[in-house]
Amino acid sequence: MLGAGVLAGAAVGLLAAPVLRAGATRYAVPAGEPWRGCCRTGRGLRGPAGRCPGCGDRGGPPVALVEAVAALTGAAIGAVAHRPGPLPLLPLVWVALFGVVLGFVDAAVQRLPDALTLPLALGTAALLPLTEHRGGVLLRCLYAALALGGCYLLLALVAPIGLGDAKLAPSLGALLGWYGWRAVFGGFLLTFLLAAVWAVALLLARRAGRRDDLPLGPWMLLGTLLAVLAAG
Repeated sequence: MLGAGVLAGAAVGLLAAPVLRAGATRYAVPAGEPWRGCCRTGRGLRGPAGRCPGCGDRGGPPVALVEAVAALTGAAIGAVAHRPGPLPLLPLVWVALFGVVLGFVDAAVQRLPDALTLPLALGTAALLPLTEHRGGVLLRCLYAALALGGCYLLLALVAPIGLGDAKLAPSLGALLGWYGWRAVFGGFLLTFLLAAVWAVALLLARRAGRRDDLPLGPWMLLGTLLAVLAAG
């Protein structure tokens, strides 16, 4: 059953990959610039190579990378498909879909745009009550969203962390709260552990300096996914 869920999740991830690639390409622009379509025609970039159907030029993430990440994310979701409830995967799938796009956008331009984080938050707030009917658990999700959002907001005021991270945090906190406080703490700690390991690796490889800003969003999302897998 577990193997079937993993394979089914990977297949669904691959099917969603063209839409996710288009989103990762469209929103990966610096603040103040219009959303991207294509180099000249304005049509979407799609397919494993991310090529424009109009002019053939390629843009966005590297070849097949979005597809690989989408498949791995789908496989991870398939591994926890036994989560009880009438609609067990909707919140997790919703966060995962936006998460893949947000991760690529942040990695490319160090930005988590409101056009993605706000619909993610609204959708998460709407889907969790459809999936979970226990008032105590929903209250925990609310508290976790407020706690994680507050932590990142405070960090944004005193550390080199963007407000986009603080806007992403409530959605991740609500999802982690669904799995319990241990998942909330685990996701938070894993975020900074993964980010620290990546920063040290870049320093050792001389691909970044001590004062360079590095995106935190991908590690927030990966830490959340790992915490969900551990809890599931």
